[in-house]
Amino acid sequence: MEIAAQTPLPTVEREALALRQIEAELHKVLVGQDELVRRLLVGLLARGHLLLEGVPGLAKTLAVKTLARTLALDFKRVQFTPDLLPADLVGTLIYDPRHGEFTPKRGPVFTNVLLADEINRAPAKVQSALLEAMEERQVTLGDATHRLPDPFMVLATQNPIEQEGTYPLAEAQVDRFLLKVKLTYPTRAEEAAILDRMLVEREIEVRPLVDAALLGQLRSAADAVYLDAKLRGYVLDLVAATRDPAAAGLKQLAPLVSFGASPRATLYLARAAKAMALVSGRGYVIPEDVKEIAADVLRHRLVPSYEAEAQNLTSDDLVMRLLDHVEVP
Repeated sequence: MEIAAQTPLPTVEREALALRQIEAELHKVLVGQDELVRRLLVGLLARGHLLLEGVPGLAKTLAVKTLARTLALDFKRVQFTPDLLPADLVGTLIYDPRHGEFTPKRGPVFTNVLLADEINRAPAKVQSALLEAMEERQVTLGDATHRLPDPFMVLATQNPIEQEGTYPLAEAQVDRFLLKVKLTYPTRAEEAAILDRMLVEREIEVRPLVDAALLGQLRSAADAVYLDAKLRGYVLDLVAATRDPAAAGLKQLAPLVSFGASPRATLYLARAAKAMALVSGRGYVIPEDVKEIAADVLRHRLVPSYEAEAQNLTSDDLVMRLLDHVEVP
C-alpha cells in the first residue's frame, strides 16, 4: 500500500522508545511471550480491555501483574470464585445509623488497572457486574452514578471453558473486550530459560515507567497514527464478511457462521491496528498491522455454527479463512 505523499505522517520516535522500555521491563520477568507483550501494549494504547485465555500455569496472572508494576497507576486484583457477589466487585450501600442515611462503599473496581483473575470461575451475575464499568467507565450504586478513575482498564484471565468449574462468559460480556488473546505453551528453549530464571525464587525488580500523563501522551500518539482510506475499507470489508460471507464472495463460509461481529468490532479493529503500528515504531498503518491483530479482535465476536463445530472448526479457523480471501488493498 502506498501512502499519499501529501499526507503528513506523525513522528513517533519518542513514543516508540518509551514502548521499547516498557517491553524491556516486561521481559525481565516474562520469557518469550512476545505476542502477548505486544498485545498488552496494544490494549494500553487503544484504551481497551483484554481477555487472556490459556490453561493454568502459562503466566497469565504474572503478565498482568508485571504490566501493572511498569505503570505508576492504582492497581487492584480480584480473584473470581463461585461465591463472589457483585457487591464484592463494584461496592454497595452501607447504612450509617448516626446520620440515618445510606453511604456508598466503593469496591475494587474503582481503580486504574483491574485484574479480574479467572473471571470465568464466577457466575454470570458477577460477570455482568462489570458490563457498565467496562463500557461506560461508571458504576451505579443505588440511585447514584459514580465515575471510575481515568484511565480505567480491565485485564481479565480465564481458563478454557472445557476446564472444570468454569462458567462461559456471555456474548455481551466478551464483546466488551478489545482483544481476546490465546496463550500457548512455550517452546523448549523458552521453557529452559524459564528454568534458569525462575528455579530459585527471587524478586525481580521492575521499574514503574508510565504515569497517567505519559500514558495520555502515548494514547494521543496512537490516535494520531495515520490510517489510509483504503485500509479503512479493508477493515470494513473484514468485519462485513463475518456477518455475510456469501456477499463477500465466500459462499463456502456462509453455513459455518451463526453470528458475525458488531460495529464495535469495526471500531476496535481500526483502533487496535493503529496501536499495533505504533508498537511497531511506525506513524502509519500497513495491511500487516490489521492482519496481525484481526484474530484477537474477532475470535470472540464470531460465533461458529453447529455445522462448523461438526467439522471441528473454531472461530480462529474462520477468521484465518476470511483473512486469506478478503482482498488486501
